[in-house]
Amino acid sequence: MSQSAYLIQLSDLHLFSNSSGTLLGLRTADSLAAILDTLQHQFPPPDALLLTGDLAQEPCTQTYTNLANALKTFPCPVYWLPGNHDDPAAMIPALAQPPLRGDRLMSLGAWQGILLNSQVEGQVHGALSETTLHWLDEQLSNCSDRPTFIALHHPPFRTGAPWLDSSRLQNPEALFGILDRHPQVKLVLFGHIHQSFMAERQGVTYLGCPSTCIQFLPRAAKFTLEPIGPGFRQLWLEADGTVRTQIQRVTIPLTLDFTSEGY
Repeated sequence: MSQSAYLIQLSDLHLFSNSSGTLLGLRTADSLAAILDTLQHQFPPPDALLLTGDLAQEPCTQTYTNLANALKTFPCPVYWLPGNHDDPAAMIPALAQPPLRGDRLMSLGAWQGILLNSQVEGQVHGALSETTLHWLDEQLSNCSDRPTFIALHHPPFRTGAPWLDSSRLQNPEALFGILDRHPQVKLVLFGHIHQSFMAERQGVTYLGCPSTCIQFLPRAAKFTLEPIGPGFRQLWLEADGTVRTQIQRVTIPLTLDFTSEGY
């Protein structure tokens, strides 16, 4: 296996049990299909696909089964984690068929990936439980010789949008305290914010991802959509622990409800 790896991050799919379901005027199954079509024609293909939560707007078995069917011919492993809109009890059985994998550890070239569940049942905001934090610390202690990325749904940083920042990760200092003890961690990936975002802290790069459907206007004081197409993040993970990344957008017709005050 090559020591470098090419990873694609998709986030915030907000799918419905019916493919005609719309979110603020956008048919989310169609926007995802446009992205998957773009990815299917990439060469070389990615080594893995990572879905960082809010896979469903209607979190039921049929929605996740539809997603599994959309990805069943994808030519690489597909890893996933839940967001605040998701139902893990429905996700686990539906998203267990290849190439989908429910593993919380990824081996990708020279890299290790660790996937965390930041969902708080019944809440929009996120938090990492003591059990999850202890498990993360153990995994990092057991594998200190590989560059590592962490993935979760909720951002540990404020984005500058007050309405959105109220639902970020509520205990980021607990996460930072663990990462500060493990210098092999180079990267943290998250979703939830429906926009590109980057921050640096203590040698770690933190990256937010656009949604595969609707986009939020950065730094808006209240809920505001941005009239831009869906996107995904490309990541090239090098053997020496360095990362190259960029956002790719897909052009689709946008018929969004810009008067909406929420979703």
